[in-house]
Amino acid sequence: MSRQERVTVVVDGRRLSLSNLDKVFWPEGGYTKGDMVRYYVEIAPYLLPHLADRPLNLTRFPDGIHGKNFYQKDIPPTAPDWVRTVRVAHSDHDVNYCLADSAATLAWLAQWGCVEVHPWLSRVDELDRPDYAVFDLDPTPPAGFREAVEVAFVVGRTLAEFGLRGYPKTSGATGVHIFLPIVRRYTYKEVERYVGAVADLIHRVLPDLTTRERTVARRHGVYIDHLQNIKGKTLVSVYSLRPRPGAPVSTPVTWDELPRLDPARMNLATVPDRLARLGDLFAGALRDVQDPGPMMRALGLLHQPGRAPARPSPTPEYRPEPGPPQP
Repeated sequence: MSRQERVTVVVDGRRLSLSNLDKVFWPEGGYTKGDMVRYYVEIAPYLLPHLADRPLNLTRFPDGIHGKNFYQKDIPPTAPDWVRTVRVAHSDHDVNYCLADSAATLAWLAQWGCVEVHPWLSRVDELDRPDYAVFDLDPTPPAGFREAVEVAFVVGRTLAEFGLRGYPKTSGATGVHIFLPIVRRYTYKEVERYVGAVADLIHRVLPDLTTRERTVARRHGVYIDHLQNIKGKTLVSVYSLRPRPGAPVSTPVTWDELPRLDPARMNLATVPDRLARLGDLFAGALRDVQDPGPMMRALGLLHQPGRAPARPSPTPEYRPEPGPPQP
């Protein structure tokens, strides 16, 4: 099929006109735009529950991962009328965000050149109250994935000290993301301060392995980025493709497999089979709603009326041991 030829397909009962399906988006692996459309339609049953009712920040690569790219938030009026959107007021303008609720919408986004999808940490019915706290572990060379995994276990054990369960996934690059599903009781600012306080504690324990330096050029080791918890900032979704050689995918993993994992093996070609074999390892995060309030109080971030906030110890009273962090 020539690049200019258009094909009409039906996805979830919706007719879509697709074009340039043979255009190579990932030259190193030879994966095409058509491969991307097929991937997102195939994994839609696993991905859509994690996008439901969440505004999406999108990253478009209309000419492939090495071409011009840009962020897209506003969905234009030319979008199909069945593409669901939500208008969110910002300080200087309103943005018409996409809400992905069908495989057809995912296919339309892929046709539009959207390689990545980044959902908000809150849902449309309560946009100011996130239902996830996220720990973004971003290694700076020479640190890499192995160092990010080491820090991930410390994060997991720190949460487990308070009976909290984090859900890890690969970033699709060299990092690790840990999602903590939480009650919709706290503001973005409160969650940001909470993750920052946990990051500070871990940095005190592992000063040579971690960094809290925001300036990239001054970082060393693994940056624990708590600022991803600011309202409107987003991390790449589970099962989202990444614009990197080999078409890697941000993939949920178990704590047991994390130490021996090769993140490059989680890609467009392998993840559908992994899902068919293991199911959605992040499904529990949709149901496992937890309250970090006791931990926030221990960190001095919350306090009972009439009582002074507790002062955190300068360092945790434990050192990490090998093995999964779940209690």
